[in-house]
Amino acid sequence: MILDYIIVGLYSFALLVILIYSLLQLQLVINFKKAKKQNTESVRNPVHWPKVTIQLPLYNEKYVVKRLLENISKLDYPYSKLEIQVLDDSTDSSKIYTEQLTQKLIEKGMNAKYIHRTDRKNFKAGALKEGLKIAEGEFIAIFDADFLPQQDWLKKTIPHFNKPNVGVVQTRWGHVNRNYSILSKIQAFALDFHFLVEQVGRSFGGHFINFNGTAGVWRKTCIVDAGNWQGDTLTEDLDLSYRAQLKGWKFTYLKDVVTPAELPVVLSAARSQQFRWNKGAAENFRKNFGSIFQSKALSPTSKLHSFFHLLNSSMFLLILIVAILSIPILYIKFQQESWNVIFYILAAMGASTVFFIYGYWTSYKEIQGSSFLSFLKFIGLFITFFSIAMGLSVHNTLAILEGHFNKKSAFIRTPKFDISSNTDTWKGKTYINKKLSFLNGIEILLFGYFLYGLYSAYFTQDFGLVIFHLMLVFGFGFISYKTLFSNA
Repeated sequence: MILDYIIVGLYSFALLVILIYSLLQLQLVINFKKAKKQNTESVRNPVHWPKVTIQLPLYNEKYVVKRLLENISKLDYPYSKLEIQVLDDSTDSSKIYTEQLTQKLIEKGMNAKYIHRTDRKNFKAGALKEGLKIAEGEFIAIFDADFLPQQDWLKKTIPHFNKPNVGVVQTRWGHVNRNYSILSKIQAFALDFHFLVEQVGRSFGGHFINFNGTAGVWRKTCIVDAGNWQGDTLTEDLDLSYRAQLKGWKFTYLKDVVTPAELPVVLSAARSQQFRWNKGAAENFRKNFGSIFQSKALSPTSKLHSFFHLLNSSMFLLILIVAILSIPILYIKFQQESWNVIFYILAAMGASTVFFIYGYWTSYKEIQGSSFLSFLKFIGLFITFFSIAMGLSVHNTLAILEGHFNKKSAFIRTPKFDISSNTDTWKGKTYINKKLSFLNGIEILLFGYFLYGLYSAYFTQDFGLVIFHLMLVFGFGFISYKTLFSNA
């Protein structure tokens, strides 16, 4: 009986926090819809274009560096006002290749500099900080290796620094390989929600948003004033964003300026990216939430949004708890008929799913349209996305726990393979991690465990969670299959 109370209590707590999170997400959806009705603020081009430094942090990017530098060289901006810093921490043969490509830019008359560090201290944050020491620009634009800004990108972003307190202008990510595979489709699905609904919703509501690490511009004085780049978290972009906004700097988000990029196409690459993002968010909660809570300038609502913004990756932990406990819950419900009222309340908390569906549909129809056929495709993609996200919950939970308990680890970059069409392939290329881990074994065991959950529905004649368990079986089955048989 005591164990039953513990299981139901923990299950209820996890569902309650997820419900609160979903309500805050719903508020961001409402903010997004309000923002759409507002007329876009027009800005004038500056009389004199300011000097801009473009920083390109690289690490072993032999497949995409040529595409990157060719794209950057085509930006429509006065050469005399442009500096390109190739911040290359590479340790393989791509170092020589990248240096040669940079030299070609110099020969074309561009102000380009090749900066190589032999010590990767603080990883990407360290490279950006090193470049900043000698940066000539008043503004610092940053692009990761797989990003391809449009020619007029600088002329669309720089004018938005029309007020002295604007510290960052961030643009929306696009996807050059959205339809390459199921994996790329669900990543695009999730990122579209973040960049359309969350970023716009937070910005409109006056809450903190974040620089997304790339495809944005910083005012140099903002970086310095906020304490510069620091490498004590794996998401240095989120860290500096919060420190800058706590100092009073304002961030501008441009949802209509889209910067295309390449999505990870192999599971191991997506895992490493998810691990870094989720662990980094937890590290930032440890580092920055105390300052947010103590801030007198922030409203209680903004503090609450910041709390869940920094803890959003921790939803994976709660989802994993709900998933694992859902099978014991079936048996407790079967045996404890007098607890029916409790289980009705728990079922009502499932309304969070409806709020999530509404939110993701809002971003999906913004890009794909709102026809009936589009909605049917959306439902299929939503189920696939949430199933696979749950399949990754063990991996992401480890990242979250390491972040909260301050276990340090290296910055594992996400390898890219120059995939921009469905005919391109990653097979036979380097940078792919094929090692199996202890966590992979747990994922396989959970696949079997949730199969047992389907049997439990038949045994108890309670089919209320059968769709949830089917999604879990598919999610953990997909992850296990890809891990064992895709060699990536």
